Amino acid sequence: MKRSDFFYDLPPSLIAQHPLAQRSDSRLLCLDGSSGAIEHSYFHSLLNYLRPNDLLVFNNTRVIPARLWGQKETGGRLEILIERLTGIDTALAHIRSSKSPKPGSRILLSAEQGAEPGPFSLEVIDRVGALFALRTPEGQPLSEVLQVIGHMPLPPYIERSDEAFDQDRYQTVYAEREGAVAAPTAGLHFSDTLLQALEQQGIRRSFVTLHVAAGTFQPVRAEQIEDHHMHAEYLEVDAEVCEAVAQTRERGGRVIAVGTTAVRALETASAETGLPQPYCGDTDIFIYPGYDFKAVDALVTNFHLPESTLLMLVSAFAGREAIMAAYSEAIEQSYRFFSYGDAMFITAAKHAAVKEEMRS
Repeated sequence: MKRSDFFYDLPPSLIAQHPLAQRSDSRLLCLDGSSGAIEHSYFHSLLNYLRPNDLLVFNNTRVIPARLWGQKETGGRLEILIERLTGIDTALAHIRSSKSPKPGSRILLSAEQGAEPGPFSLEVIDRVGALFALRTPEGQPLSEVLQVIGHMPLPPYIERSDEAFDQDRYQTVYAEREGAVAAPTAGLHFSDTLLQALEQQGIRRSFVTLHVAAGTFQPVRAEQIEDHHMHAEYLEVDAEVCEAVAQTRERGGRVIAVGTTAVRALETASAETGLPQPYCGDTDIFIYPGYDFKAVDALVTNFHLPESTLLMLVSAFAGREAIMAAYSEAIEQSYRFFSYGDAMFITAAKHAAVKEEMRS
């Protein structure tokens, strides 16, 4: 399939720049992947679309304050976005500057953009493709530096600086394991109150960990989407999740992934046997139309960028035509898009129908 098959025209005014006052007040577009039928609702009414034997699978990664400002020893200003932590005192990062820093050079860090450097610094130890390997001096934990002067890494389509409220709102209420540099945004709609209501209704939950990397915003440049090289992200699926999925199948319930990261986690863990198996390591799974889903029956997700790998994933799940029609409807109804925007609840299309769509 072509990249252009996943293009849609989005008015900039529909890109959410701030979260709503209450997490679960977001709108919810419900799409039946088999029929293409659409319903409009609100996220606090998600219970109306769930059943007592269903299992919700969440991603419990926690976003680190991964954006840093600083300057080279020669004075040139730069911006750092951590891609992933690789050790206690090391990381791979993107660096934006007029001239790339060289291995062996030192970066003097600032608390704010344009501010004078403070006591913290980083050494450039290597160049790894488009990324830079960085290290703190004398083994100082990098996480400590980030907690003091790091900024929340808001996506590029949020055209403002991070503010104090982003430290809470660009984080799920169940975030636990630090390591992501972008939020698993479908989970941002869940409040503690809604989670309690789900539990009272017998909706079970499990957690995977997938540390979302900055590569999630990497555009697809290949015209044939099969030629796209997917970035890698760290993933853990434990035995407890695998057992919960198996029990859900036995009860006749549905496995519902909260976010595309949970989909990628479960499908990676199911790749070898068709059922989730414990998994620990990197995943670079790329899901696009024609993929045969093994673990996931329904999906809670936000709206995704045109021509993005995430839009291709949901198109594989519900069918490209159904997804593009739903997005057109969402635009017409002035839904809010992307990280701080509204959500969708999607049930899977019959895979045979999706494959027939590809052939036609």
